[in-house]
Amino acid sequence: MRLIAFKNDAGQPALGARIGDELVNLTALGLPSTLDELLRQGDSGMNAAKSTLASATKRQPLAGITYLPPLQNPAKAFAIGLNYAEHAAESNFEAPKFPVIFHRYPSSWVAHEQALVRPKISEQFDYEAELVAVIGKGGRYISKEKALEHVAGYSLFNDGSIRDHQFRSTQWMMGKNFDASGSFGPEFVTADELPSGATGLQMQCRLNGVVLQNTNTSQMIFDIATLVAACSEAMALQPGDIIITGTPSGVGLARKPQLWMKAGDVCEVEVEGIGILRNRIVDEI
Repeated sequence: MRLIAFKNDAGQPALGARIGDELVNLTALGLPSTLDELLRQGDSGMNAAKSTLASATKRQPLAGITYLPPLQNPAKAFAIGLNYAEHAAESNFEAPKFPVIFHRYPSSWVAHEQALVRPKISEQFDYEAELVAVIGKGGRYISKEKALEHVAGYSLFNDGSIRDHQFRSTQWMMGKNFDASGSFGPEFVTADELPSGATGLQMQCRLNGVVLQNTNTSQMIFDIATLVAACSEAMALQPGDIIITGTPSGVGLARKPQLWMKAGDVCEVEVEGIGILRNRIVDEI
């Protein structure tokens, strides 16, 4: 299934399933209004969504909907740094021996087709194409061998970064969490729609149509199973938690001359089989 969080005609959150260029409003058919709640219902929730979708006859055009981020309030949003060897090298870091994990907060991201905001105190607004793994089954000390059983599906992320603030200290949190500096979406794709661990998928970032990042998810230093296992060592994972799995080389920081997103630009993140996440850039007022 390909699930989309959106606003219904009353402006309230709703959950839909995309079929081609049409949308089935699952919430209107009795299912939860958010993917967060559906995931908390476990297998029964996903099975109910599948059966409801199979019998649904009413659809609406996908065009014109107002997207919401796939998840409304994840308990934890792990972000992974330096997870592609060429990106580590261009950033003047050695390839890590263990996953580099930090945190993003929901206030720092917007949905598909919503504006990314360049803060007025910085011009160093960078793009980062990333794959997102969404936890469907919770657990602590999850083994790598069992880890993919805990992944419900995948989405896309633009890990927009305010570089001068990111590198003011050894902690990256501030530069990675400016309000509305990243984006998440447009849809959640269940794991059964993709190769195991979402490996072997082409990934790109385009700024105004120009390809700036181009790689394959098989190039991750730490694969999805490893990341799930590592994150679960410190704290119990919960349904709806997300892991933003790292960006490849080609970021604006490493280019000569450096390249920053500015007002009027359009940034697109694409991963094969998952879709395209598109956002325009505006300046903070």
